[in-house]
Amino acid sequence: MAEFELERYRLPDTAHVGRVRLAVSELGRSVEFYRDVIGLAVLSSDGKLAQLGAHGNNAVLLELEALPGVKTIRERSRLGLYHTAFLLPSRADLSRFVKHLWKKRVQFAAGDHGVSEALYLVDPDGLEVEVYADRPRDKWQYADGKLRMGTWAVKFAELTAVTEDSDAWEGAPIGTRVGHVHFYVGDLQAAERFYCETLGLEVMAGMPSALFVSAGGYHHHVGLNVWAAGSPVAGPEDARLLFWELVLPHADEVERVSARLMAAGFAEVTGRDGKRAFVDDVGIVVMLVVGS
Repeated sequence: MAEFELERYRLPDTAHVGRVRLAVSELGRSVEFYRDVIGLAVLSSDGKLAQLGAHGNNAVLLELEALPGVKTIRERSRLGLYHTAFLLPSRADLSRFVKHLWKKRVQFAAGDHGVSEALYLVDPDGLEVEVYADRPRDKWQYADGKLRMGTWAVKFAELTAVTEDSDAWEGAPIGTRVGHVHFYVGDLQAAERFYCETLGLEVMAGMPSALFVSAGGYHHHVGLNVWAAGSPVAGPEDARLLFWELVLPHADEVERVSARLMAAGFAEVTGRDGKRAFVDDVGIVVMLVVGS
């Protein structure tokens, strides 16, 4: 790769994560999980590719593609996707979701990260999923110019008291979106070069083993960690992330970001419907798209 310093650049404040596409081993099994457990609506399915989103909205959040030879993976066994994170519109929605999981007796983990409260599940192929709700931005805490983030116990008694038991979960509501994606990478410095110095995200919080980067001051649109360092990169036989979308406000910005990535020596690949797409150091594909 070219060894020179690009001019400083930051993505527009409105940049955000769009759809995510996963390679899965059995489409029906994965659709059932994301529909019945996570609560997404099935917007279309042709037996090979399914598109899912929030109820009452035709915007695609998740695509599941069944590919020949794909097998399930173990936790922290591959570099690539750690989790896809679905952001619910409100804490009340998260309260209803918790009760839904309890009712279905679905196992999950949980964490209060200060900026958000989150639940963690594992899909049938071993790919992790986060469902979370943000705290208001004016409640976020900062230290030395960086967000204060960590992992504390979720106060479930307080969270579930937000809604009545009769206020049932009816699936992911309008306003649900992919809030962020989180990746296992091999080297944080290399990841920061791609996602921050070149792509234009900004470090919001960090620790020796992880970085949280975003546009517009959000706590993170992309999480990066080395918790699976030493593992192989996810390959054609693995359940994995096929691509994620970075949504930009206009075509000029797509071209600007593309030019930066090419100048830095990152490979361009063929994207969906001719979209510009690039590959980071561990094979993660980001597709640059124009949207609201």
